[in-house]
Amino acid sequence: MAEFAYSITLSILNRKASHLPIPKLLSGIYDEAEYRKQQAYSRENSRFGVISNIVDTALLLGLFAFGGFSLLDAWARDVSGSPIVIALVFYFLFFVLDWIVGLPFSIYGTFHIEAKYGFNRTTPRLFVFDTIKGFFVSVLIYGVLLGVVVWIYGLMPDYFWIAAWGVVSILMLILQYLYSDIIVPLFNKQTPLVEGELRTAIESFAKRVGFKLQNIYVIDGSKRSSKANAYFTGFGARKRIVLYDTLMEQLTTDEIVAVLAHEIGHYKHRHILKDLTSALLLNLAMFYLFSLVIDSYEIAAAAGCSEPSFHINMTVFMLLFTPIQIITSLISNIFSRKHEWEADEFACQHGMAAALCSALKKMSAKSLSNLTPHPVVVFTQYSHPTLLQRVEHFTASSSDTPPSVC
Repeated sequence: MAEFAYSITLSILNRKASHLPIPKLLSGIYDEAEYRKQQAYSRENSRFGVISNIVDTALLLGLFAFGGFSLLDAWARDVSGSPIVIALVFYFLFFVLDWIVGLPFSIYGTFHIEAKYGFNRTTPRLFVFDTIKGFFVSVLIYGVLLGVVVWIYGLMPDYFWIAAWGVVSILMLILQYLYSDIIVPLFNKQTPLVEGELRTAIESFAKRVGFKLQNIYVIDGSKRSSKANAYFTGFGARKRIVLYDTLMEQLTTDEIVAVLAHEIGHYKHRHILKDLTSALLLNLAMFYLFSLVIDSYEIAAAAGCSEPSFHINMTVFMLLFTPIQIITSLISNIFSRKHEWEADEFACQHGMAAALCSALKKMSAKSLSNLTPHPVVVFTQYSHPTLLQRVEHFTASSSDTPPSVC
């Protein structure tokens, strides 16, 4: 309930702020008609998010109030007496229930809201295949992780938290290392960027800043959405830059290089390693805290069960951990915004301020981004500085161009 009230409050604040006029420094991004369209898109997404949140909260409250968790537990125990199998069946049933409840929202969001505002390019056939593949990939990955953790708990209940954390961390690192080779091909086609002006410009910039780059790929994101993106994935010899084909459609060569300069800035400042370390430490803390309540009868009773069990106690623990997650998420966003500033500064230091500023403006306009988010929402939920803050920074950072740098 705390998370629900928190989310609704932020949504209300953001909707009020959406009526503010466009800041002068961002004038020209939207004309009057486009700005009305952006505000309508923002408000519709806000309402949709609130309704989705209400349904999710009602589902959880219903499971607690009407013995839903104890019923799922009973069904799982009818299948097997093995703690590993019981946990896997319990979470599979819970996952299926949650998936069924969430599916109509996914369909509505894709084929009504995103289509209404010109973003959706997903066909019904592609949506069905994506949904099926996503379901089985999630079941497989989380099933393996859960099975390993429960198995370790059975072997060493007193020290399972540290052993399970170590094994899960290794599996997560392996998955991240092989993500582009195993997971991405299930959903998208990746092709090496062909020789030409863009590849030459990217390789030239990478060489100039001392960044070893071999793998530049283009992903067919346009088959699902018109929104653009670019990202780094992998590490070591498998690190690669991935460009959405929509990004190449919307931006000039200099602007794309500027976007990648920002991404290289993340790598140069070791942000990926820092974020990964933070995530691993948070997981360690969660495993330890869970070990303190894993045998608690009170925790099990909260779910309507008479005896504690790994899966029941973990379910209740994860729900009780939500307020802590809100705090850790807030702290994470503070550091994330700091990292974004540093990556922007890296691009600025290498003469990319104007091009990156122009690219961000275009991408914001194409995705109907909110230009006036509420400061409280920015502080608590934004992992990136606002466009206005970044444009102000680019303008101040430019020493060789007038204030109209972008």
